[in-house]
Amino acid sequence: MLLIDLARTSAAVAADSARLAKIRHLAELLGRVEPDEAEIAIAYLSGELPQRAIGVGWAGLQDPPDPRLAATATLRQVNGLLDQIKAQVGPGSQAARKALITELFSAATRQEQTFLARLLRSELRQGALDGVMIEAIAKAAEVPVAEVRRALTLRGWLPAVGAAALNGGVEALRAFHLEVGRPVSPMLAQSATSVAAALGKIGGLAAVEWKLDGVRIQVHRSGETVTVFTRTLDDITAQVPEVVEAVGALSSQDLVLDGEVIALRPDGRPEPFQITSGRVSSRADVAGAREKTPLSVFFFDALRVDGADLLELPGESRHAALTGVVPAELVTPRLVTGETATAEEFYKDAVRGGHEGVVVKSPQAPYAAGRRGAGWIKVKPRHTLDLVVLAAEWGHGRREGRLSNLHLGARDPLTGGFVMLGKTFKGLTDELLAWQTERLLELSDGPADSWTVTVRPELVVEVAFDGVQQSSRYAGGMALRFARVLRYRSDKSAEQADTVETVRALML
Repeated sequence: MLLIDLARTSAAVAADSARLAKIRHLAELLGRVEPDEAEIAIAYLSGELPQRAIGVGWAGLQDPPDPRLAATATLRQVNGLLDQIKAQVGPGSQAARKALITELFSAATRQEQTFLARLLRSELRQGALDGVMIEAIAKAAEVPVAEVRRALTLRGWLPAVGAAALNGGVEALRAFHLEVGRPVSPMLAQSATSVAAALGKIGGLAAVEWKLDGVRIQVHRSGETVTVFTRTLDDITAQVPEVVEAVGALSSQDLVLDGEVIALRPDGRPEPFQITSGRVSSRADVAGAREKTPLSVFFFDALRVDGADLLELPGESRHAALTGVVPAELVTPRLVTGETATAEEFYKDAVRGGHEGVVVKSPQAPYAAGRRGAGWIKVKPRHTLDLVVLAAEWGHGRREGRLSNLHLGARDPLTGGFVMLGKTFKGLTDELLAWQTERLLELSDGPADSWTVTVRPELVVEVAFDGVQQSSRYAGGMALRFARVLRYRSDKSAEQADTVETVRALML
């Protein structure tokens, strides 16, 4: 398949706002792709590279060569060049990458060059979120959407799942199983305004667990090999030796565990999230960082123990398997109760200890990987949402010269776009203002000298607010009351932001 076919489909998907139209464009192309190119095509149209990262930054894509007049570049040729670019290491690698980038862009038409530049800069925002692509794959492969979703939870990477569906149908999708060393998308929690409300949704007995303000991790062990992944499925094994040692000391040698890693103070209270996040993301002098900011790990779920896959088992069975192999000091504090007063006291203890709140879980719920399952409900002492920055306004007074007032949007799964919920400039420190101004200008897709700078919807910010109210000011018909910035969520992509349905459920 030619690259121009993908470039044209990408443009059509971006131009059509209707979800069904996006699915139709994608499915039509996927129905024509060659078997050995399916994974490449799905990755590119999802805005990803099969190589993940190739070592080419913004500067390396400036001043491209003159474009070709006729489209001849195939997906195999393009991906082969990207493989070569990634393989360049050591002395002379920068010059070699530059030469290969020139070769790549010299073989592309102007439309293909634009597509490639946006792809390599992670800027291919065309509304083809995972949900849209999943349905397009199902349509092209003529398989049930549920089969694609199930395989995705086990494989964790949509291009590989899509290629299997297109080339082997349902039988190929059902061949996917949980594999040690290959992460699956984590189960996520819905929100409730109170412990009583969460218990009401669960009904009967519920497990109530502390919600730690740490970094979500998934740990795999096979024999003596321990691998640690983030919620975005990135490998951080080398950055968290404490986790590797803790799991390596367990008796079981075949494990997949779900938990949190967190930096604690000497008195046991958590450090601010930025401290934990900074420690986990740092690759330099890990030994020194560990001495200065040690990490603790707590597990709350088991997906596999001693060769047995547990995803489909009820939560209480998975937790029993967890506590059978993990010592109590490494298990997240938990209480099973049906009494509201008892659960609320447990919640207050968590908050008094400096933690975020609790997660109320159904003992019967299976592990809904990659989804906000109804069996997990988080409760915090304040309402918070993870929203996407859609634009920002230049500040005045002491904030003159800084992008300050943020336009906040929730994800709309029906359109693949975002619905604006209001603005806020509250909660921003001088340091955060400086950082967000620089970052938002990098993401700007409009004139930076206007009062409002629109940006590509990529940055996720966690905001606290007092409630949601009806509003005719915004297209979604609702607005946040007294929103204020808590932190940016570098561990989340825009596709993981809260949805309009979540916000609507909190409306006063």
